[in-house]
Amino acid sequence: MTILLGVDTGGTYTDAVLIRDETEVIARAKALTTRHDLAVGVGAAVRAALQDSGVAPDDIAMASLSTTLATNALVEGQGGRVGLILIGFRPRDLESHGLQDALGRDPVCVIGGGHTHDGSEAAALDTIALSAFLERHKSDVSGFAVAGLFATRNPAHEQSAIELVASVTGRPVSASYQLSAKLGGPKRALTALLNARLIGMIDALIGRAEAVLRDIGVQAPMMVVRGDGALMSLDQARAGPIETILSGPAASIVGARWLTGAEHALVSDIGGTTTDVAMLRDGRPAIDPDGARVGRYRTMVEAVEMRTTGLGGDSEVHFVAEGLRGGVTLGPRRVVPVSLLAHEVPGVVIPVLEAQIRSAVPGEHDGRFVRAVPGVQADGLADREVALLGRIGDSVHPLGAVLTTRMEHAALKRLVERGLVQISAVTPSDASHVLGRLSGWDTDAARMALALFGRRRTGAGNVLAEDPAHMAQMIVDRLTHQTGLVLLEAGLRADGLDESLAGHVLMQRGLNDETGTVRVQTGLNVPVVGLGASAASYYPAVGELLGTQMILPADAGVANAIGAVVGRVAMRREGTVTAPAEGRYRVHLAQGPEDFGSSEAALARLEQILRADAVTAAEAAGARDIEVHIDRDIRTAQTEAREIFVEATISVEATGRPRVAQN
Repeated sequence: MTILLGVDTGGTYTDAVLIRDETEVIARAKALTTRHDLAVGVGAAVRAALQDSGVAPDDIAMASLSTTLATNALVEGQGGRVGLILIGFRPRDLESHGLQDALGRDPVCVIGGGHTHDGSEAAALDTIALSAFLERHKSDVSGFAVAGLFATRNPAHEQSAIELVASVTGRPVSASYQLSAKLGGPKRALTALLNARLIGMIDALIGRAEAVLRDIGVQAPMMVVRGDGALMSLDQARAGPIETILSGPAASIVGARWLTGAEHALVSDIGGTTTDVAMLRDGRPAIDPDGARVGRYRTMVEAVEMRTTGLGGDSEVHFVAEGLRGGVTLGPRRVVPVSLLAHEVPGVVIPVLEAQIRSAVPGEHDGRFVRAVPGVQADGLADREVALLGRIGDSVHPLGAVLTTRMEHAALKRLVERGLVQISAVTPSDASHVLGRLSGWDTDAARMALALFGRRRTGAGNVLAEDPAHMAQMIVDRLTHQTGLVLLEAGLRADGLDESLAGHVLMQRGLNDETGTVRVQTGLNVPVVGLGASAASYYPAVGELLGTQMILPADAGVANAIGAVVGRVAMRREGTVTAPAEGRYRVHLAQGPEDFGSSEAALARLEQILRADAVTAAEAAGARDIEVHIDRDIRTAQTEAREIFVEATISVEATGRPRVAQN
């Protein structure tokens, strides 16, 4: 008998499952995700699953972790402060692929150097400017990202920069050539930047999760889920944390397939922070050919083709004042539900809500609270941000009590983006408590918070909602509508159509069943597998809205944790052969370009290197019974009745099931 442990750390809950012989879930447990120390939630969920099953910790043969931490951090704009080093690029390249937006106020250095398309040096690396930049910022960033022009053709300058960063600062550094073999410098730079931003966060999660499992008595090998649903080792996840973006969503797709056997369906996973939607075709999730997209960023990370939207049970509810009737909209930011905060610190939250209810004049920040997140590095802050963080201290405060001027709103936003501060406000989770669909937290606090929210005045001068139940239904209806819109967008994309058509007035008329001279019907022609702890609460209405079958498996609430442990190790490596001159074929390798006199010799050399790298990486990840698949894409051109070699790409994939401990 083989016992496997799967753990998923979501934005709100941490799930643990125990699976026997890869065929049967024998225990499942949930614990609140503890953002100040994620290992606390991991330990609580694992201990509960072990107690429920009677399984001894040392009977576990393998443990695997999936996490939405990286995904949520990018959606919410969080992560460490990093320095970006661009080699051979122009300053205006910062405007490409959202690079400047992702950089924000973090420091950047654009220096001379880089290579050409054929791997030749375009200009000497400006080590003097780089050294000065590193000396200036070695103490105010958590790490560095480096991207060189055509580094995938020759990474020599990136490698030199890595060595200089290490010697001058000792900080971790992410190099773009190690994360992708594809061309597209600014997009690779963005990927390296986001990777650097996540290193500290993911390293802390993995280290603490491993420590708590060992403390419990689990000595089995431990794996981490990548964004494509495959498994990798802890060390590999630490080196390339950006590969864990969409880790949780990818695990949910693997889990959905395992739970339902679905061959062709949309899979929609609602969590606390995000809703993740992907398509299952022939029982397999498709890999996004353009790289993983999370929020507003498109990266070069290989991951399942999935749409991740800031829409979940803990999404912030916003008042829409336009129009006579008014309304609400949700997300994309996650906040702490008022009912949860009151559950944790009732002595602070309840008295404040009661006082606000008694006030005849509604306040701008009624029903909203703020608290600091302990243990997060607070470097690189402006004076106003430092002052505001100091005022918040270690306590929970009503938001209106800490914001003394309008100018502090921007400072608060920055603190939230850095993960230093959490806002508590009204969410769909609060609405579900009021409607009796959830009961784990403080329902009275949720009712008071929704009563305060409903006192807002619409354009017609009327209150938004007469009572908390009316307000709660309005919020849940909006969640249903926005979820339906996300699923329509995913369906249109799967059909090769413009996903923005989902918002077209005709599509919306069909969705809302509005009749007129023209009859329009809008819906989905494939079933939807609904996953997530709250799927059973929200998704039946979504199925009705879209006129499709909604499949809600019994273990939908722990599908991510199931997918975390039933997947395979898969390591992919990709490389290129070019023809810089007639009769010369250049293989672009990490150790530098190599030239050959025939295309076949060059292809054979590249295939040999990639195969060895992929197999070594799969073995390092703990794979056994490794299988290797090789794909050659050779591009040629016809000229003067001759076929000319232009360029070739070789892709190698090494796969296998992870090794398990022998008990």
